Amino acid sequence: MPELFQSILLTLTALLSAVWIGAARRGYGEPDQPALFCALLAFSLSAGTGACAVARQGFGLDTLEAERWLLQATLLLGLPLVGVVALTLSRQWVWSRPTWGRVVIGLCAFFELARQLGWSSEYAFALGLTSAALVFYAGILQWPARLQAFAGAAGGMLMLALMPLTGMTIGPNPLAAYEQLSLALACPIIALLLLNLPGNLREENGAPV
Repeated sequence: MPELFQSILLTLTALLSAVWIGAARRGYGEPDQPALFCALLAFSLSAGTGACAVARQGFGLDTLEAERWLLQATLLLGLPLVGVVALTLSRQWVWSRPTWGRVVIGLCAFFELARQLGWSSEYAFALGLTSAALVFYAGILQWPARLQAFAGAAGGMLMLALMPLTGMTIGPNPLAAYEQLSLALACPIIALLLLNLPGNLREENGAPV
């Protein structure tokens, strides 16, 4: 499949997912706002990745470094955030804004620590596997609600297809050529899942932690 088509599709689906999440936030209570903002950040990073790829492939602009940086941020920050968001919404946990801030800072700190220790490949693999598992778990937890269960399973499998295997003994990812396509398909499916999870709209859930 042509790379330009994948890039255009990623830009459109990720952007629409971000707009969808952003518009839906108005109907959620304050406890859910930080979680949905993190999901919005993840989809925005994905859209930025696609847009840089379109600029490079379609218009010949020198955006390769920005594209690589945004893709890395999507895989190591955006998708893990999506996994945590799915977990909290599915379990109806209430986390405060400072707690979500610590999650973001923690992901950045662990990435840098893994890089300094020379464990970047192993860290990316473990993080990708965990993120996919969280999305899958969040969907299956809603069974017998089929929409959420199927969205969680599909989103989790697409996230597995995105896992970076560079430097791993099991070899390169055979689906690496379809990385942007997998991400393009994952974005709306995961957005659908997140917006159909229970959330924390009830006052009896208590104060954020």
